[in-house]
Amino acid sequence: MNSMNLRTVLVSAWMALLSGPLAAAEHEVVLLDYRFSPAESKIRVGDRVTWINQEKRVSHSVFFLGSGEESERFFPGERWSRVFTLPGRYEYRCGPHPEMLGVVIVEE
Repeated sequence: MNSMNLRTVLVSAWMALLSGPLAAAEHEVVLLDYRFSPAESKIRVGDRVTWINQEKRVSHSVFFLGSGEESERFFPGERWSRVFTLPGRYEYRCGPHPEMLGVVIVEE
């Protein structure tokens, strides 16, 4: 193989790697003043959402309405994460504070 053909093969391989699936993204939701911020997160399949408790004295959890899945309670300065592997709408609330509402919208 001459150097021109080798370069073409290498450039093609590099372009294939770059055009492959995107790396999973990280998203954060802050819990402060008894609110999720942002209250709505739009993400892609495979992305991770991390909820971060920035309250001064209050613990929270993330309770998914559709499945009944609930995180452990996490205290000020702590965080909890979940990777979303399926598309859909995931509505949630805080377990101990049901007035706190949020949604994760997972797209392909």
